[in-house]
Amino acid sequence: MSTDPAHDTSAARTALVMGANGRVGSAVVHAFAAAGWRVLAQARRQPTALPPGAVHIANDLADTAGLAAAAHGARVVIDAINPVYTRWQQDSLSFMRRSLALAGRIGATYVLPGNVYPFGAAMPAVLGAHTPHDASTRKGRIRVQLEAELQAAARQGQRCVVLRAGDFFGYGSGSWLDLVVVKSLRRGKLVYPGPLDVPHPWAYLPDLAHAFVAVAARAHQLPAFIDLPFAGHTLTGRQLLDAIERAALALGVAPAQGLRRGSFPWPLLKAARWLVPMWREVSEMSYLWHVPHALDGTLLERTVGPLPATPLDAALRESLRRLGHGRVDADTSHPAPALK
Repeated sequence: MSTDPAHDTSAARTALVMGANGRVGSAVVHAFAAAGWRVLAQARRQPTALPPGAVHIANDLADTAGLAAAAHGARVVIDAINPVYTRWQQDSLSFMRRSLALAGRIGATYVLPGNVYPFGAAMPAVLGAHTPHDASTRKGRIRVQLEAELQAAARQGQRCVVLRAGDFFGYGSGSWLDLVVVKSLRRGKLVYPGPLDVPHPWAYLPDLAHAFVAVAARAHQLPAFIDLPFAGHTLTGRQLLDAIERAALALGVAPAQGLRRGSFPWPLLKAARWLVPMWREVSEMSYLWHVPHALDGTLLERTVGPLPATPLDAALRESLRRLGHGRVDADTSHPAPALK
C-alpha cells in the first residue's frame, strides 16, 4: 500500500478546480483524477472530456453560495480562472477575490497558478520564493496586489499557496509555443520572440499539473502562505528551437534541410499598440524575452519531494502531436516522466 499522500485514495481527498475548461484547469483536472482524487470541475460550459472521478459544476463564479454547497468537503481550491488578456485590469482581482472567498467559506486551501510578472524588468537571473517584487508593468502591479491580498488573507487564517511557473506549453493551444513559435511550422519556419541566447523558463503543463497534486496532498502541512516556484525547463531561444526541430523531425513534419528561423515583429506591435488592444497588452510584456531569468524549484521539491519531469524532447513531441503535427504512424513513444 502506497504511503505517498499524493496517491492516497481516502474519500476525504476532494479538489475543486475553478476554470476547468482552460488549458491549466483541464490539465489539473486530469492530473488530480489520475492520482485518485474526487475532482469538482467548475466551468460554465460542460468540459468535453472529463476523466473518471471528475464531475462538472456549472455554477458561475458569482454564485458563491451555490458553489460552496456544491463544493462542500473540498480540501483544496485550484484557481485556474484566467481573465481575458485584454481585461486583466477589470477582472483579475475580482475573480481572485471570489475564488478566495469561496475557499475560505468551505475551509479549503487556496492554490493559485503564479507567474513571473511581479518581478519586473529589473529581475535577477534566478527567481526564488523570496525574490522581491518590483513590477514594471500594469499586469505586474496587478499580480503584486493580488499576491499581497493572499498574504493578508493568510494572516487572517486562510491557507494560500502560489505555485509559480514560466510560460506554459503542452496540453493544447493558446500559448507562445503554438501561437508564435510553431505557428508556421507547416510552412517550414519557426519564430522566436527574443534573442536566441537569453534563458527563458517554460513549464510543461502535464508536469506542472502533477506539482499541483503534490502541493494539494500536503496542503495541511504547509504554512499559512507559501510561494513555490516551479523550475520546469529553462532554455535559451536557440536551445528551444533546436529541440523543436528534433521533435519535428521525429514526427516527420520538418524538411530534410531543416527549418527556417525568424524573429517576432515587436516594432510593429509596439507601433500599433494603441490601435489593437491585444497588441498593447502583449507588447507591454516584451521584456520577458530580453531579460534572462529562471525559476529556482528548490523550495517546491523540498516541500513536496521529487516531481515528475518529462524530458524536453518527449514533451515537445507530445505538444506538437496535440497541436496536430505529425503522421499517425510517427514514432512518438517516450518514457514516462522521470523523477528528478
